[in-house]
Amino acid sequence: MGAGPLAIYIHWPFCQSKCPYCDFNSYARRTISEEQYLEAALSELDHYAAETRGRPLSSIFFGGGTPSLMMPHTVGELLDKIAALWPLESACEITLEANPSSVESDRFEGYRIAGVNRVSLGVQSLSDEQLRFLGRLHTAAEARQALEVAGRYFERISFDLIYARPGQTEFEWRSELREALALARRHLSLYQLTIEPETAFFDLYRRGKLRVPGADLSADLYTLTQEMCEAVGLPAYEVSNHAAPGQESRHNLTYWRYGDYLGIGPGAHGRLTIGGRKYATAAEKAPAAWYAKVNECGSGCEEHFELHPRQQAEEAVLMGLRLREGLDLAALSAKTGFSPTLQVIAPLEEGDLLRRDGDWLRATMQGRLVLNALVEAIAAGLEERAGSLVLSDSRSES
Repeated sequence: MGAGPLAIYIHWPFCQSKCPYCDFNSYARRTISEEQYLEAALSELDHYAAETRGRPLSSIFFGGGTPSLMMPHTVGELLDKIAALWPLESACEITLEANPSSVESDRFEGYRIAGVNRVSLGVQSLSDEQLRFLGRLHTAAEARQALEVAGRYFERISFDLIYARPGQTEFEWRSELREALALARRHLSLYQLTIEPETAFFDLYRRGKLRVPGADLSADLYTLTQEMCEAVGLPAYEVSNHAAPGQESRHNLTYWRYGDYLGIGPGAHGRLTIGGRKYATAAEKAPAAWYAKVNECGSGCEEHFELHPRQQAEEAVLMGLRLREGLDLAALSAKTGFSPTLQVIAPLEEGDLLRRDGDWLRATMQGRLVLNALVEAIAAGLEERAGSLVLSDSRSES
């Protein structure tokens, strides 16, 4: 196809309960059965295979929701179907997100037999009090036990923590992160708590009943996080993700490097290159509506449109500047015809927010603290180029 490897994201939309900070497309009540979900997901795989058959798969990711509520045989049937439709690269990464409850960790052996080779555990905190605040149903002891059980079946394990919680001090986060680093197995995702619209926390925040750390404390917590992770060999390869060299999430790197991926399941998004053109896809969000549409059309796709080259460039900037390696401006210009101007880049370099090294553009530590504003400024300064790269001249020009 001439479009490189492909990744597949499979969205399982159901949870045991809805966490108060979560704005993902997830539901505590099942409106379709697991059998109906499997039937429709298999149909969607067939549908997209017609457009992408022959492209090698670099990764498969089961996300949610809580995919560890799926029975292992469901995961196995989906993986068998994928293997029948696409060639898998020899190092194909197959990740499943899981809650660290005792019930779900009992399924780890079944997931490994089905073909999963990496798990990502939603630990979120190592404090029982904070787990209750975050609406989690597991305990800190269950989380530690789940990490131990996962280690029996998977060489590659990651887990998530949420910090910058209301009232959290640097001392408290240092202590919790120190334990997390002792438990970590070469990959760790550390997210600052954000208050998203249409969540329970947003309602409390709007009414003045929930206060999060201010900008200065948040910046201090982020800096502390970087220093502690660097010290034990888990540097940030992305704003919130830390890994030993070679242990980065290959699936998420596809997103951040603006590669192609299919979205399977309710509300799943995709980016797909066909015939030299890049398309965005999005499925029906509501599980029952998605299931009905798949039965009618073969796919639950609600949106399927071509991305203008400038839109592609804006998305690539948004994703690429999250990475420690940064954004390849030569590739950006070659693929989209757009690149940022020197007039935009130079003052951001002078302000120590960006660093340019040849054709690569990276956010500095200071830049990552204001990344949203940085991305907005660069995206606004994109310029169409008919010929060579805007930044191909020497740095002395700035």
